[in-house]
Amino acid sequence: MKFKISSILVVCIALFSSEIHAQQAKMVYKTDTYWQQQADYTMDIDMDVKTYQFKGKQTIKYTNNSPDALDKVFYHLYFNAFQPGSEMDVRAQNIKAPDRRFAPNIGTRENPIYESRIAKLKPDEIGYIKIKSLKQNGGKLQYDITGTIAKVALNTPIQPGETVEFDMEFDGQVPIQIRRSGRNNIEGVALSMAQWYPKLAEYDDEGWHAYSYIAREFHGVWGNYDVKITIDKDYTIGGTGYLQNADEIGHGYTAKEVKKRGKKLTWHFFAPNVHDFTWAADPEYTHDTLQVPDGPMLHFFYKNTMPEEKLANWRKLQPYAAQLMTYYSDLVGKYPYKQYSIIQGGDGGMEYGMCTLVLGEGTFDGLFKGTISHEMAHTWFQFLLANNEAKHEWMDEGFATYIEYKATNYMFDKGMSNPWERPYLAYSFLANSGEEQPMTTFADKYDYNRLYSIAAYYKGCVFMSQLGYVIGQDNLNKTLKRYFNEWVFKHPKPIDFIRVAEKVSGLELDWYLTSFAQTTDVIDYGVKNVEGKNITLERIGLMPMPIDLTVTYTDGSTEDFHIPLRQMLGAKETTATVKNDWAWAFPTYTLETTKDVKSVQIDPKGMMADVKSDNNVYPVSE
Repeated sequence: MKFKISSILVVCIALFSSEIHAQQAKMVYKTDTYWQQQADYTMDIDMDVKTYQFKGKQTIKYTNNSPDALDKVFYHLYFNAFQPGSEMDVRAQNIKAPDRRFAPNIGTRENPIYESRIAKLKPDEIGYIKIKSLKQNGGKLQYDITGTIAKVALNTPIQPGETVEFDMEFDGQVPIQIRRSGRNNIEGVALSMAQWYPKLAEYDDEGWHAYSYIAREFHGVWGNYDVKITIDKDYTIGGTGYLQNADEIGHGYTAKEVKKRGKKLTWHFFAPNVHDFTWAADPEYTHDTLQVPDGPMLHFFYKNTMPEEKLANWRKLQPYAAQLMTYYSDLVGKYPYKQYSIIQGGDGGMEYGMCTLVLGEGTFDGLFKGTISHEMAHTWFQFLLANNEAKHEWMDEGFATYIEYKATNYMFDKGMSNPWERPYLAYSFLANSGEEQPMTTFADKYDYNRLYSIAAYYKGCVFMSQLGYVIGQDNLNKTLKRYFNEWVFKHPKPIDFIRVAEKVSGLELDWYLTSFAQTTDVIDYGVKNVEGKNITLERIGLMPMPIDLTVTYTDGSTEDFHIPLRQMLGAKETTATVKNDWAWAFPTYTLETTKDVKSVQIDPKGMMADVKSDNNVYPVSE
């Protein structure tokens, strides 16, 4: 069932009331083997929609769950990136083939000339966050700001287990939208407010993660957000959290009441146990809702000024989004909040806490299959399973791509035996290009923009789907669920995921993580020779793998074989004939059959990312 925002708003927006969220809000993760910090935010924001400037008051209750005394903290001031001469600006001018949103090509395809959009911003178009005052437990603090990072020297170190209070007053200006966040973008959305507030950097067992904002991804501290946003009364807000005062900001007031209240309304949100807070606002938003059976209330915010065919796409996608929420919850783990919002933000697609911002004016396939299915997948990978996107971008982008392709294959009855054919092809192109960089490459440091996309999204997806080939699909499905149960509301690393897969499968898998994620070693196996009943295989690439093999005999019968990889110290469950293992150090392997061999095919289902598949078949087809 759907409602317009002009209806009584209280029925459109779920209030924070359920016991599960009260429990989430009190969660603290600290055990003998794992700890994470806690940062609870209270913010009051006053937005001027004419100047796009805002004033903010922020209180953070910060709990040091680490074993270390902290004598400093760092804040991210993301909006400072949108200024001429910033690291973001300079990187856009120097990277090969930059993201066109930062630096469009004003030359030709043969002779590209990239022009930085940030370099051309005027003073009233840039973004900034200016700290006016900062205190620790009432005492004034000293700080230094360099680009998008504020380094704060503490008056008194924060001891292990101690909670302190940071109070800040700050001014901000919303930039012309270049990437993800900003104002008045190409689709006319007034305010897309992502990475918009002073945000404490994460501290964990690796130390501080105080990265400059250059282009890519983020990492944040888990906490609770209590946010009040005062804005022009004609604007509708969608974003992270539960609206607390739906009655107050409803559109049912008389003219006298509106005059009495003034020109602005204050929207009050509470978001339990999240690691970011995002919102968007526009005076032309339509607001629809749809209840997912045994799931959250879905909210849809999109501009009512779009052409009718575009508006029809937004209405059409809503039941699909509900189906997708159910599918992902069944596949990975139940979505734990009572609402989720899909918001026209006007710049690609990007995942955030309890919501996503997406482009709104594309085709249905582009809007839902190409964007929303992926961004909703991010609710699990990286929002609920909050890996460090800057260091391990392939975990969230690749894992989200994996379940996205799996979901759309199911929902739209594609019937593909390998729904991830496109990622496999993209990865093979990358591996054969001579330009591949390891997936351990820091997100901002890829030589080419496209290399990041292929490595993070597609090779990351292949990492997951190919793991199903290695340990068996049933074990992979169990791994996903156990990974969620053990690491939801935490900060998992690659080793944490692979350890879960080892526990589920009973197999040793450190070799897989090391070779595929931390090197550019490639998989390349071939059929070297066939003589009568003997088949000789060869390993050409440096990365070893277990081998699935189908043999067709001269009498027309077939037999499936499985050759375990010795490093795994075991084999996946299979109906194939299991042979002796193959140690990676041996370049060849001879398999003896019971009949004369007519033909051989390595990996007939195409689930192994062999980068030169033409030698996987004997005899070679002409």
